[in-house]
Amino acid sequence: MTDAEETEPCDDCRDPVSDALARTIRLTVDRSQIDSQRLCPECFADWIDRYETEMQPEDEGREVIDDGESEIIVD
Repeated sequence: MTDAEETEPCDDCRDPVSDALARTIRLTVDRSQIDSQRLCPECFADWIDRYETEMQPEDEGREVIDDGESEIIVD
């Protein structure tokens, strides 16, 4: 088996996923890595949906202040 064909399980559903299809989510706070998850495309899409839902303001009338320091990187 070549490196391109290697598979490891998704950290969420545990199904095997090839490196080419896997997505890695890294949570860092003040440049220190807190968590890292390797996900298959379906679990990654579910994670994005949960993230967007949880990050929405609870009250639509609430003002969100952009401090210019927040940074989200998706690779």
